[in-house]
Amino acid sequence: MSAFTPEQTGYLSGFMEGLKQLQAAGLPFLGQNAAGQFTHDPSQAVPQAEETVYGTPIDELSKEERIKYEKNGLDCYGTIRHLARENKFVEGDDLFRFKYYGMFYVTPAQEAYMLRARVPGCQLKSYQFRGLAEIARDWGGGYCDITTRGNIQVRQLMPKDLPATLDKLVDLGLTSKGSGADNVRNVTASPTTGFDKDELIDVLPLARAMHHYILNNRDLYGLPRKFNISFDSGGAVSVCADTNDIAFYAVTLKEETDGLAPGVYFRMQLCGITGHKQFATDSGILLTAEETIPVAAAILRVFIENGDRTNRKKARLKYLVDQWGIPKLLEETSKKLTFPMRHLPLETCEVPRPKVKHGHLGAYRQKDGKNYLGIVIPVGRTPVDLVDKICDIADQYGSGDIRLTVWQNLIIPDIADEDLEAAKAAVVAAGCHYRSTSISGGLVACTGNTGCKYAAANTKGNAVELAQILESKVDLDQPINIHLTGCNHSCAQHYIGDIGMMGVKVKLPSGEKVEGYNIVLGGGVDDDQFVAREAFKAVPYAEIPALLENLLKTYLAHRVDRETFAQFTRRLEIEEIKALMEEGQSKLAA
Repeated sequence: MSAFTPEQTGYLSGFMEGLKQLQAAGLPFLGQNAAGQFTHDPSQAVPQAEETVYGTPIDELSKEERIKYEKNGLDCYGTIRHLARENKFVEGDDLFRFKYYGMFYVTPAQEAYMLRARVPGCQLKSYQFRGLAEIARDWGGGYCDITTRGNIQVRQLMPKDLPATLDKLVDLGLTSKGSGADNVRNVTASPTTGFDKDELIDVLPLARAMHHYILNNRDLYGLPRKFNISFDSGGAVSVCADTNDIAFYAVTLKEETDGLAPGVYFRMQLCGITGHKQFATDSGILLTAEETIPVAAAILRVFIENGDRTNRKKARLKYLVDQWGIPKLLEETSKKLTFPMRHLPLETCEVPRPKVKHGHLGAYRQKDGKNYLGIVIPVGRTPVDLVDKICDIADQYGSGDIRLTVWQNLIIPDIADEDLEAAKAAVVAAGCHYRSTSISGGLVACTGNTGCKYAAANTKGNAVELAQILESKVDLDQPINIHLTGCNHSCAQHYIGDIGMMGVKVKLPSGEKVEGYNIVLGGGVDDDQFVAREAFKAVPYAEIPALLENLLKTYLAHRVDRETFAQFTRRLEIEEIKALMEEGQSKLAA
């Protein structure tokens, strides 16, 4: 029986017939053998293998993979400049490639570009923040948005201004490369790292090293899908590291274990993707600080070589691990390292104390005796005049350092005791506040339908309005997070919120379709990990302020001792919560 299929047999027959014709014409032959060596002997030659992208045949690639195969997104800089001269928006396949430069044409939501700047480790200097505000003031919409990855977006940019915008970023020591499309996104770090008195290690140098390694290795662009990496210092403030593809958590070994000296190490967690209701899980691996970057680089290359390039919905690292299991992923990773990865049970490590919920808001003592002040920026929307005032405060009372948080707020560190009250007063004078128990302090919202074609609701506008209404009607004494995301992409990570809301279109009895939300309850991260449970479906937005007011008042009336909102909603079944809400409504009506 032949080892070849009829199709392969036909191909080989045609190949040999072509050789015969060449020989008959007296033309010299050049081919390659199975080892790739060149030969002039037709009998040693083999047909060239079918071209693939890491083993995937070209004709099986997804649309986006075909776009990447035909032209690397980093090679479209000339197109950016060419279109700028004519003030024309990008079209066709280059729409995707422009995202390699962090440029998103967000039509039909806006006839404009959105720029996403990388902010490695979530750290900005005041002059950099001022520079981003200048971009927004001179060429954009007059505001900057803090994102859920602790970086900055500037919106409403025109094609003619893109080259100047990119040049300005470089002048500021920033970049937007790789901040969109199938690339490693902004590398996050605990926002208080370096000055957090509870942390085990300063992870900002690691986050920055990871950032620069990614930027300077071209093969790390164009992954099968986007990829997130985070470093948690073990301090008091969360960076939601367990929502990342790779999360490095600082831990302590108190005594010698398996030949390892006591000290600070990192646990590695894998495959966090909360939009799919999955947190990162412990890999069983313990690493030194110096080993984290090489291990991440090795995992990235295993993902590049083996991730699914045929189905966009199955292309994240999670799905490769679902197929392989973590042991095989680690086995393939180890082949790319010169050192062994240590397997050590989590129980042998001492994990840091629980995170302080909303510990990024308000005034706290630093390890050096100074203070940091966390400022509420509702949904991260920061008008340029406010940016200037914040930078003035950072320069006058701090060190010019500013930290962004994945909660879309910001921190000014290095404030001396004698300047703290003046700094607080300046924050209030700027139109902001720093109360950790406020509803506005716990708002997280994606761009929404004013700037994203996928969103079904005006998340940022709804969130701000909700906070204003609820803060006027409910007096909370515990922090609470409300996450509003516009669609099932879950950019605002609604499943980790105390209250999570996902935008949907709701059909009214009249037949009219209006903005609304599905609502989930009880989510959390880190030591309070929990995927929020669905409670209310397809609620028109107009009904939500009253519904949430009732919900929060029900919590205050029926909580046990000082249990948190998340604890309250997890203790009870959803139907029990609804029954208590109805009971409260009945009493009010009576």
